Formats: sequence, C-alpha cells, structure tokens
Amino acid sequence: MNRYPLWKYVMLALALVIGVLYTLPNFYGEAPAVQVSSGKATLKLDAGIVLRIESALRAAGIAADFVEFEGNSAKARFADTDTQLKAKDAIAKALNPDAGDPSYIVALNLLPRSPTWLARLHALPMYLGLDLRGGVHFLMQVDMKSALSKKAESYAGDLRSLMRDKGVRHAGISRDGDAVTIRFRDRATLAQAQPVLTDQLADLQWVEGADGSELKLTGTLKPEAARKVQEQALQQNITTLHNRVNELGVAEPVIQQQGADRVVVELPGVQDTAKAKDIIGRTANLEFRLADMSPEARAALDGAGPVPFGRERFSVGRGAPVIVYRDVIASGDMLTDAQPRPDQNNQPAVSVTLDAKGGRRMLDVTRNNVGNFMAAILFEKNKGEVLTVARIQGEFGNQFQITGMGTTEAANDLALLLRAGGLAAPMEIIEERTIGPSLGKDNIDKGFASVAYGFAAIAAFMCAYYLLFGVFSTLALAFNLLLLVAVLSMLQATMTLPGIAAIALTLGMAIDANVLINERVREELRGGAAPQAAIHTGYERAWATILDSNVTTLIAGLALLAFGSGPVRGFAVVHVLGIMTSMFSAVLFSRGLVNLWYGRQKRLKGVSIGQVWRPDGATPPAQG
Repeated sequence: MNRYPLWKYVMLALALVIGVLYTLPNFYGEAPAVQVSSGKATLKLDAGIVLRIESALRAAGIAADFVEFEGNSAKARFADTDTQLKAKDAIAKALNPDAGDPSYIVALNLLPRSPTWLARLHALPMYLGLDLRGGVHFLMQVDMKSALSKKAESYAGDLRSLMRDKGVRHAGISRDGDAVTIRFRDRATLAQAQPVLTDQLADLQWVEGADGSELKLTGTLKPEAARKVQEQALQQNITTLHNRVNELGVAEPVIQQQGADRVVVELPGVQDTAKAKDIIGRTANLEFRLADMSPEARAALDGAGPVPFGRERFSVGRGAPVIVYRDVIASGDMLTDAQPRPDQNNQPAVSVTLDAKGGRRMLDVTRNNVGNFMAAILFEKNKGEVLTVARIQGEFGNQFQITGMGTTEAANDLALLLRAGGLAAPMEIIEERTIGPSLGKDNIDKGFASVAYGFAAIAAFMCAYYLLFGVFSTLALAFNLLLLVAVLSMLQATMTLPGIAAIALTLGMAIDANVLINERVREELRGGAAPQAAIHTGYERAWATILDSNVTTLIAGLALLAFGSGPVRGFAVVHVLGIMTSMFSAVLFSRGLVNLWYGRQKRLKGVSIGQVWRPDGATPPAQG
C-alpha cells in the first residue's frame, strides 16, 4: 500500500543529485577578472587573443587562474583585486600600444569562482542583481525634441523629391523645429499641392498661412505619428544600449524604459564606472565619400608627396590606406535600413537603404562618376576606418550594397552596427549611482540569514509538533529549497533582494502542504483507521486541497510575472518556480521518505506524528 516502485526512488535520487550539483556553484562566490573585447567595429576577436593575453601576463610576471575565449570576448580570472588591477594595466599596455586610439576594450569584471569541472557540466551560479552584486545605475533622459526635429528634416528631403516628381512648383521648403514649411507664389499652385501632400504624407497635418506676399503650408506631425516617432526613438536607443553593454560582458544587465522619455540602465558587477560610461556614450556613423586614385594621391600614399588639398588619408581599416575627398556623399543619419544580403556573385554584402535626400545625392554623384571609386568609412569616437573601396559600375540611388565584407559574420555585424550603432535621439545621464560590492555582500548576508532563520524556526516547530513526520516534512522542505536554487541556477535567473524575499515566502507556503498532509493523517488515525491505511488515505485526500491552494497562488504569481516589471517580475519568477518545486517535494519526496521508513512494516502498530486527540477521550493509537 505504502511502497514506491524502484523507478520513483531512482527519480528522486536523480533529482537530489542534480539539485546538489547545480546548487553547489552558488557557494563559491566570485573572483576578480579582466575582460577583453573589441573596441572597433572592424576588429573581430578570435581564440588567438588568449595567447596574446597569456604572453602579456607572463611578461609582467602575473599568474592567472585561467584565460578563456567565450563568445566575442576573452576573460582572465585572478586570485585577488591587486593582481586584477596589475593585470589590467599589463594587458592594456600590450594590446593597445596607442592609448589614444585603443583597438581593444580592457575592463574590470567578476567571474564565478566555482571549479572548472562544474563549469564543464554547465553548472553555473545564479546571476546576482545590482542590489546583491554591486555595480552602476544610470538614469538617462532621451531628447525627444531632437527625435522630432530629425524626423521633420527627413520629411523636408522627401518633400523636395515629391514636389519635383509631381511637377509642383514651389518657392522653397524649410524646416523650423519639428515643423516643415512649403512656400508658394500663388494660390493655384498651393491648391495643386494640397491633395498631393494629404495623400502622400498622411502623418502630417497641414495648416495654410501667409508670409508677406507668399502663401505657405506648414506641416506638423499628427499626435499619433509624433507619439510613434518618440516610441521608435526610445526603442532604438534601448537596442543600441543593449548592443554596447554587451561589449562589457555584463551578466543580465537591466535596460528598460521608465516613463515616456527615460531609460534605466543597471550594470551588475561592473567595477569600472568610467569605462561603462565610455561604452554607453559611443557613437557610430557611416559616411560615403569618393576615393581619389590620381597619381598625386598615390604618391601621397607612398610617402612621396603631401595629401592633395581637399582630401584626407585613412591608414586603418579593411580598405586602407586610401585617399578620399572630404565631401560627404551620404551619411548614417540618412540611412533607413541595413540588412546582410549576398551580392550578385553570392558573396557576403550589406544592402543599404537611404532616405530621399541621401538617395538623391547618391544618384547625382554616381551618375557623374561611373568608373571612379567610392569608399565606405565607419566613424567611431571621431576616428574613421575604411570598410571597403569599390568601383562605381553604374548610377544608383537610395538602395545599393556594400561589398567586400569577407565573411557572412562580418556582414551581419556591420548591418547590426549600422541599424543600431547610432542613437535615434541624444541622451544624457541625469542620475548616476554606484553600489559597492560591500553593500551587496551585506544584502546577501542578511538575505541568507533571513532564509536560514526562517527555515530553522519552521523546522523546530514541525519536529516538535509532528515528531518523526515533522522530520520528514523538514527534509522535504530542504529538498524543495535545494531544487528551487538548482532550477534558478540552471535557468541562469537573476537573483535580487525581492527574489530572496520570494524564497522566504516559498518556505512558509511549502510547509503548508506538509501540514495539510500531517493533519489529514492525524484525522484518519483519530477516526480509527489503521496506521498504514491512515498514511495512504491522508496523502490521497490531502492532494486535492494542496493542488487547489497552489493553483490559486500560481495564478497570482503568473499575473505578477505577466504585468510586473523590474523587482516585481524578479519576485514573481522565484515565486512561481517555488510553487512548482514545493508541490513536487511536499507530495512525492516526503511520501517517499514515509514509505521508505514505514512502508515495509507489515504489522505497523503506530506512527510518530505527535499527539492524536480523540473527541471521546479514548486512548489514541500507540506512537512508534
């Protein structure tokens, strides 16, 4: 009656082993480390960077726990912070001979201190949030007026093309802030333009006015269109920040919208605040310029003469060295889309789409320069790198390809950088906070103490009140806590103070199921049932109540998970997982212990479950 088949015990033992393995890494803590990542869009890291880092450390007489290449960066772990700081200086000096133009980002970071054999099993510790690990917090304000002005400038370029295509003569198109104005010399031309503008530019609302002897139409964005522009600018800025923060190797950064025009950036574990601000503030812009292949330019490249007037020399990048004209044909602010697509020879390339203004300028230049060369130059931190130099085979407008990418990965990286390399609207940091690791350690200690004291109090009560069944319940509660931490570690969830609060709450809710089971067994004993039958019936009849109570609590947890954000969402994740693990441990694991202890006793006279009170005052069954 009260016996588990062998496969159930094997399943519980396997769950116990997995729980121990995946919980274990959380007790090792973190070690100081140095991370190296690419500082330029044209520089791609590979496994060879590990040898260069190891060579720099050997030259400086510094020992590292290990140096590994993972993802797009290399990481070196050290025993203490003093060694970490020395290693950072040595690595930066070796990799960046020119400190004013660094090719690599060398930043301080933290790595798990768990042994490598656990890492091979993918047993990694949970990520810790800003309140537990320390780090930096930025609150950034997005300049929405600039976003609207930029959109209006784009509409002004589109209007010039539209009026020319439709044959509508105007006296000038100008932009004033986020409004676009078209001037006309007579009312007949204005009347001709109105239906064209209303039909082709539906996002603008037009108001007629006069400026001296001229008539004018002033277009401003409709409220819905303006709100859409602002939302897109905010989302593009958030995407851009994500791409930049990835270079710091931050585990589980928080980058989220706050209000209509603000962005919160939280970087747990980041120790180098200045480096974080530098990465977040990076800008990337693409420029297309004509390349100069004249004899004078070639002589300048060979060092036999000066750079011709009105030209500029670029000596770094894939297509360098090259002499280009200073006049910009089109720039990144005219770019509307960039996607990696193969060219006509099925080689990796990036398809670029420009707005009307950029397309018109590109068409004019390429029409007059067929056979000449054009260079694509990427600017970061006011330093340009030549991506490619290609011959102009024929005239083209707002859609064309950047070829010579070399690899598909390089094409994907460039397309991503062009799409989200620049901010859609300027941002400024209006609030900055740094949380030290000592404060995070204090929060961890207090959170751990609260869970430990809560567990001890529950265990003491259960063992005193339910005797051996209380011991079984306490072991099931410990198994539940072990499983919960293991699942969070396997999911690589981020633990915060609200998450620790959810663990403490889970302990109280998990023991409730055991209380229901124990009381149900007592009730069966009180009714005169045999001990084995009481155990069996108690577990069977308590299951429906346990299921109902946990499902209703799960619904509330899912609602928090769906509609909450930030700390509320972190609480909800732990809360929901805790409900699932508590049902497994309270029912299956605790009954497995009871079956293991009592199930093989054929003539069981009593069970150790505390005092069983009978309403008639009769003597309760014997306790064993």
